[in-house]
Amino acid sequence: MTICTYNARTLASEASVEDLMMQARKIKYDVIGLTETRRHHPLHAAYDSGEELFLGTCDSRGVGGVGVLVNTHLAMNIDSYESLTTRIGRLRLKRCGSVPALAVFVACAATSVWCLHAAQDF
Repeated sequence: MTICTYNARTLASEASVEDLMMQARKIKYDVIGLTETRRHHPLHAAYDSGEELFLGTCDSRGVGGVGVLVNTHLAMNIDSYESLTTRIGRLRLKRCGSVPALAVFVACAATSVWCLHAAQDF
């Protein structure tokens, strides 16, 4: 299983989501964990190609936001996606054949350039 991560910097616009989808189709992946999506409204999109995209929301300052992009062949295994906070998301995949049940956590942690308060909130 190939699990990737991507700091999106923003997926707030439809154009940025379309760009993500085009770029993702150029690589081999099963799940891409997305950070810094900076969306103010959650999104769940199932595409004609079979991929599924889940995006949570950012905080009131427009910081954070996590999500996942699930490739076509694993989309049928999705049990649930939940944004636990604006910085932590959880994708649950059901067991299917030889693929065991799996939980994938996506987290966007505070960095050294952030204020101490943001790091403690995480």
